Amino acid sequence: MRLKFKWIYALLMALSIQFAFAQEQTIKGVVSDAIGSIPGVNVLVKGTKKSAQTDFDGGYVIKAKPGDVIVFSFVGMQDFTATVGTSSTINVKMKEEGKVLEEVVILGYVSRGKNEVTGSVKQLSGESLKGVPVVSVDQALQGKVAGLQISQSSGTPGSVQDIRIRGVGSVSASNQPLYVIDGVPVINDAFAASDNVSTLSPLASINSNDIESMTVLKDASATSAYGARGSNGVIIITTKKGKSGKTAFSLNTSIGFQNNAVKGQTPLSGAQRKELYLDAVYNTYGTTNGFDRSGTESYLLGTPAGLAIDDNFAGLQYWDGKEGNWSDALKNKDAIVRSFDIAASGGDEKSTFNVSLGYNKTEGTVIGSDFKRLTAKIGMTRNLTDKLKFSTNNSFADSKQAGVLEGGGFFSNPHLARYFMNPWVNPYNADGSLNINDIKDYTGVPNTLYVVKNNIIENDLARIISNNTLEWKISDRFKYKSVFGIDYNLATYQQYDNPIHGDGASVNGDAQQQVSRNLNLVAQNSLNYNYRYKLHSFDATALFEYQKNTYNELAAYGENFASEGLNYVDNVVRNISVNGRYDDWLNVSYLALLNYNYNGKYVLDFTYRKEGSSRFAPGKRFGNFWSVGTAWNLHKEEFLANTIFSELKLRGSVGSSGNNAIDLNQYQTLFSYNTNYAGDPTIYPSSYGNLDLQWEKNRTIDLGVDFAILNNRISGSLGVYNKKTSDLLQDVPLSRTSGFSSVSSNVGEIINKGIEADLSFSLIQTKNFNWSVSTNYALNDNEVTKLAKDPAGNDINIATGTKITKVGEAVGTWNMRKWAGVNPDNGLPLWYVNGVDGDVTSSYNEAKVAIQGKALPTYSGGISTHLDYKGVFFDGSIYFAGGNKVFEDWASYTQSTGTRATVNYNGVDVLLNRWQNPGDITDVPKMDLTSTSNNAASTSTRFLYDGDYIRIKDLVLGYSFDKELTQRFSLDGLTLSIRGTNLFTFVKDSRLKYDPEVRADGFTRLSTPPVKSVTFAMNFKF
Repeated sequence: MRLKFKWIYALLMALSIQFAFAQEQTIKGVVSDAIGSIPGVNVLVKGTKKSAQTDFDGGYVIKAKPGDVIVFSFVGMQDFTATVGTSSTINVKMKEEGKVLEEVVILGYVSRGKNEVTGSVKQLSGESLKGVPVVSVDQALQGKVAGLQISQSSGTPGSVQDIRIRGVGSVSASNQPLYVIDGVPVINDAFAASDNVSTLSPLASINSNDIESMTVLKDASATSAYGARGSNGVIIITTKKGKSGKTAFSLNTSIGFQNNAVKGQTPLSGAQRKELYLDAVYNTYGTTNGFDRSGTESYLLGTPAGLAIDDNFAGLQYWDGKEGNWSDALKNKDAIVRSFDIAASGGDEKSTFNVSLGYNKTEGTVIGSDFKRLTAKIGMTRNLTDKLKFSTNNSFADSKQAGVLEGGGFFSNPHLARYFMNPWVNPYNADGSLNINDIKDYTGVPNTLYVVKNNIIENDLARIISNNTLEWKISDRFKYKSVFGIDYNLATYQQYDNPIHGDGASVNGDAQQQVSRNLNLVAQNSLNYNYRYKLHSFDATALFEYQKNTYNELAAYGENFASEGLNYVDNVVRNISVNGRYDDWLNVSYLALLNYNYNGKYVLDFTYRKEGSSRFAPGKRFGNFWSVGTAWNLHKEEFLANTIFSELKLRGSVGSSGNNAIDLNQYQTLFSYNTNYAGDPTIYPSSYGNLDLQWEKNRTIDLGVDFAILNNRISGSLGVYNKKTSDLLQDVPLSRTSGFSSVSSNVGEIINKGIEADLSFSLIQTKNFNWSVSTNYALNDNEVTKLAKDPAGNDINIATGTKITKVGEAVGTWNMRKWAGVNPDNGLPLWYVNGVDGDVTSSYNEAKVAIQGKALPTYSGGISTHLDYKGVFFDGSIYFAGGNKVFEDWASYTQSTGTRATVNYNGVDVLLNRWQNPGDITDVPKMDLTSTSNNAASTSTRFLYDGDYIRIKDLVLGYSFDKELTQRFSLDGLTLSIRGTNLFTFVKDSRLKYDPEVRADGFTRLSTPPVKSVTFAMNFKF
């Protein structure tokens, strides 16, 4: 009985306890984040209508039963859930939304949540950029950002790239974007002592494996914060930081090979050159001397008159019939590309760190060019107190580039020489030594093989970037931040021409050395105020920025060496000269940023920057730049609740930015002292000056919509813009009585307007198989609307032999005679008289020049896809561009039907399609040895091609091993992959044989072209 009573008593006690827990109780607490308490947080008991909001101090009170789940939600924060237990107090620490990269957008000075951004920006993760076998990290952006066009100035590793964001906005100042690394503006001017050799980009000193993200800012709402330097867009690079937790290591290694992406024109073989030469002899002398085409060789080599003609021209009589294969001799087939990177990061609740070490060696596709780079990075963060935090990021890189002469028409350029070297001359003598004697019998061009092996062209850049930050949390609302950045570049250059053969032979060798130092110092001090009240959120930042840049250069040149093996300037004895240079400039800026957010639905963004630049005269140095942006997150409205939209944002902005990238001291009237009269110093006026000179101004209107539907299965953005550049810098003629021909003035206007679209599709999402596709497209229309005028009131057009910049046309529009083909009756070239259509003429001088198309691409875009299945993954991307024309710059030599192709230099195999007999229909005139025949290859649309092309940018196939397997080998991860880059290129115009990816000016050059590569990579995590 007693036992039964105990069981009944226990049951009653349990029921009473259960009943007690089921009773509602008052739950209270404080909601805060990393800044402090948060007012206006929604507090909801899940599954009920019970709700509350936090007060001004972040406190809340709500009724709930034990076991209930309370949900805390606030705009910009991750939802937080808590289960009610025995305690009546629940304090909550909320975290910002999207600590993952996709949800937080880095804007340089500040970061914003994705839904708070009012401007046109595109952010890419470091994961999507690493592994691409390019030396300069900006190349990896090609095809991934709508409105951004990248073209390689040279395929020589480490060279500077031409980057245009939303077209071209200047004709005299720079069109390159501003680069910002870890919030600090840096210098990206090319470091090379001569415009004649390969350029070396400072971006080549950055290891892509150290990059956390790259963000491209395009519209005024995003770029106006950078004032006088944001006109051409801004590219923000954020490097990796340490993360708390155990120390994690990663090891990336790759090796591969590369070749030219496009074959290019095919040089004539010795037999083909002979065929064309005999044809030219027949067309020039056959009728006069009574021999037919079949008897040309007998006449030329079997008669005294013919031998005299041949001796005066090509010297076919001296050719032994052996081919000199210059193309293969100068090519570095399957050039090796290799890299090795190791990194570690870790930390605890007070400190984090990250370190990395990298090595890259990339060979060029022609002999004599390669690139080597060593990088090291160390970063640290430390909470000095509860309110004081210090962080530092430091990187070092040493880059060495063996360059080539490729900035112009240099016969010692190993890529150019294949088109200019006579194939009747063999690179080697019979004993295997290099031929430097017999070559003189045929041409004045030196043996490029000998020159490359015995000359020196070397760029060396040592770069240190150090960004240091101190953050002080003054209170829950105020935060002070101080940043000090150093960008130090030490560049050395050496060029040596040997005394035996080539350019240095006439002076018994020459040498040049140069050392330049560029120091860029940036100091930023800012105060941030963050305030939340109920559904209202304010974020305001006031910032002062000081940037000082100094450049020092010392160079020496001399000639005449005592013997071979000496190649430095200290051993020359004649024509010794020394040059020095010092430049400095200063920028001072005051910046105000304000972001207002109501309930995550309505966003207003305001930016104001007052900036002063020492590049302009006192009284004209400060300018005002601003922007206003707004966004409406419709998907948070009740009328769109429970619809297909998981995101729908309308955004718009208007504002101004500028471009101060002009030469120093242009506003000043200057004297120069760099000459002499009879050995005495001489002073002469060198610059007229303009005290009213200012920066070019840019005003942009941008409208867009960002959306995501079907639970983010389909997402994208669509935008339109109108960007007007005013106060365009242009040289205006002066009266000759001034002693100067022109002066730089702010007089012109350019308008860029266009459409940009991004789309992403998650086609399949399962546990084992995923497939996604993304694409972007941009359309840009460039038009000059105003230029300077002459005294008669006429526009002063900017014209060259091939291009013109005039009102109503795009910058640098092609302006030349229009090719009308070949006269089938006599093989003479034809051009349209009026430059458009109608009557034709065989006289080059009688034909008028006319507008023939744009040099700037009008559209560009990319398509990417990703598939993965149980560890196997595949990535592919395509880039396309077009709407422009491309001009073959050296065609007047390589496609000349006169003496240039068969006598002086060499030609290409297109000439084999020349006219030979009456009635022949061809686009290549007859071969001729008279001087007038060279006009057939003069500037005209004969060598102007459609620039439209599609390129398979990347194909990647890889496998990530299962964690259970890798853990057996004490690894956290192992990935193997093979990547093909630029493997296939398709052009619209079949006549275009050179690579369609040309510089921004539209010319094909005989510099090293873009490359295609295949690389094998392994990634270890442990």
